[in-house]
Amino acid sequence: MKAADFKEVSGELSELESDFASLARLASSESHEDVRLLLAKLVRKYRQQHPELASRLDKSLKSTQTRSAGSSFLRRESPSSIMQANDLPVDSDSRLALIRVFDDREGLGAPLLPSALLRSIEGVIRERQMSDRLISRGISPTRSAVLVGPPGVGKTLSARWIAYCLGKPLWVLDLTAVMSSLLGKSGNNLRTALDYAKEHSAVLLLDEIDAIAKKRSDESDIGELKRLVTVILQEVDQWPDTGLLLAATNHPELVDPALWRRFDAVLYFGAPDEKAIEAALPRFFGPDLDAFQSWLSVLSKVLVGSSLSDVERTVNALRRGHVLQTAPIDELISDVIGQGQAELSKSDRLQLAIELAKAGHSHTKISQITGVARDTIRKHAGPSPRQGRGHK
Repeated sequence: MKAADFKEVSGELSELESDFASLARLASSESHEDVRLLLAKLVRKYRQQHPELASRLDKSLKSTQTRSAGSSFLRRESPSSIMQANDLPVDSDSRLALIRVFDDREGLGAPLLPSALLRSIEGVIRERQMSDRLISRGISPTRSAVLVGPPGVGKTLSARWIAYCLGKPLWVLDLTAVMSSLLGKSGNNLRTALDYAKEHSAVLLLDEIDAIAKKRSDESDIGELKRLVTVILQEVDQWPDTGLLLAATNHPELVDPALWRRFDAVLYFGAPDEKAIEAALPRFFGPDLDAFQSWLSVLSKVLVGSSLSDVERTVNALRRGHVLQTAPIDELISDVIGQGQAELSKSDRLQLAIELAKAGHSHTKISQITGVARDTIRKHAGPSPRQGRGHK
């Protein structure tokens, strides 16, 4: 055997050993859903070069979906994959579920985020997907991350997308239920929910964590709420490699400083830039995109500084107006421009005026909307459509 061929075979055997060591580790820890996910991955991976092996793995995968109780460690469907409302932990008084579930595993688009932030999130996902390689080198994958930013910038959607990429539902701690019982029981509720998530190797989101992890120096909070901070600090420290704990906050200044040091990663979300808004608009317009296609560049400039949820709200209002024919499209757009252009700088308003001129609006109307003088518009954009036709 040639040296190159031997090296290739040796590398292939090493990869096989690594894959099946990972499978054995997941099986021994009874991570049923992760076993199934890895089996499906291996079937795809070996289908071309090792079709017989892929076929046998595929049969094992299918048998895990139908195997009756008592047959093996793969006999049960993972709770995380078939979670029903009555399976979740509940508050003993109100009977409200302590965890809400977002299951997007049938499909979810990537969040529209700045490229640097998206790369950071993809890095967390990659670490989770290749955790065995890290663990074999004595390195723990990212077990926890806090998502920081104002409302509507994609924190919750990003958490859902992370869970989707990992083949799991997103579990969200329901603060209403956790705090709904007698105050002295809130800590027990919190521990119950967190322990349940750890047991099922879940992707868990603590949304609005500032509500239960305030600075312990805040004298306005009573002792029980301060004890909740201690619970969370302990849980973040002890979170297992098999799960992923996410937290989100709109008010980082309220969060106890000790908590920041516990999280493996801090991801900062800001308002989308013009490029992100321009990418989001076609998705939001959906089947009405053709009707608004010529206005996308104008809208992306006007809506800079808005959160994506505000952008979506504006687009939905435009779509409703168009479908119900409350006004022509150019008037609907003009209303949006009139509301948004006040936040634009002088140079941005000029650029907006030029875009409107390209779209065929009269200079008089553009001047009314943007506050840019007609002579300035004419200087930068040429004559208005009517004037241009008059000179021909």
